[in-house]
Amino acid sequence: MIYKIFPVVLFLFLSFGADSKNNAETVKVTAKSIASVEKPAVDAKIENIYHALNANNFVLPELKTFSEALKGFYLLKEKGVIHKDVLTLIDFSLSSTLKRLWVIDLTTNTVLFQSLVAHGRNTGEEFATAFSNVNSSNKSSLGFYVTGEIYQGKHGMSMRLDGLEKGINDNARERAVVMHGADYVSESFIRDHKRLGRSQGCPAIPVELTNDIIQAIKGKSCLFIYHPSRSFMMGDGLIS
Repeated sequence: MIYKIFPVVLFLFLSFGADSKNNAETVKVTAKSIASVEKPAVDAKIENIYHALNANNFVLPELKTFSEALKGFYLLKEKGVIHKDVLTLIDFSLSSTLKRLWVIDLTTNTVLFQSLVAHGRNTGEEFATAFSNVNSSNKSSLGFYVTGEIYQGKHGMSMRLDGLEKGINDNARERAVVMHGADYVSESFIRDHKRLGRSQGCPAIPVELTNDIIQAIKGKSCLFIYHPSRSFMMGDGLIS
């Protein structure tokens, strides 16, 4: 009798083991599948928003740059760091002779402004290539910022910026990295010098647009300075 029972027990044991192994593998595959679906879902949502943007006769930023900016915006909004649905995007991969700053109203999905913007004098000539978070470096800092208070300075109306990435731009206020107008941010300067004028690290903008842009982005909105030398990783180093 024992010889008849043993094969049955052995079969059940092997079947159970195989099922357990298959179940474990199924769970792993399912988890992996869910993870792979969630990320494209976010990307697809952002891509839909991008293609639905009202360009308002401006040239849109690159999708990759916009996507990186919007992911950070969502995270900061969730954390309560930013209070306004306005995104300012600066793409320092572009020549300073191009309009590489965009202000986008995410409530209406409308591009409000596209403008010239300066980088720091030690960040590069026509192109931005070197960045720093160090005092007196005269270099631009990359990453996410929240807009601070408006004040009247030597450049007229100006707005303070608080860097939100530790070790990347969190010295912005101490360095007096602010948004302000400057006469060297102009088409005439580009014609004379074949490049835009440069700041001490501030994202300086045209004098004639200063008031309108600052009024549009004041009140704890999100500003993102992009460069392909550094990709933003969701949640890494962001100050909450």
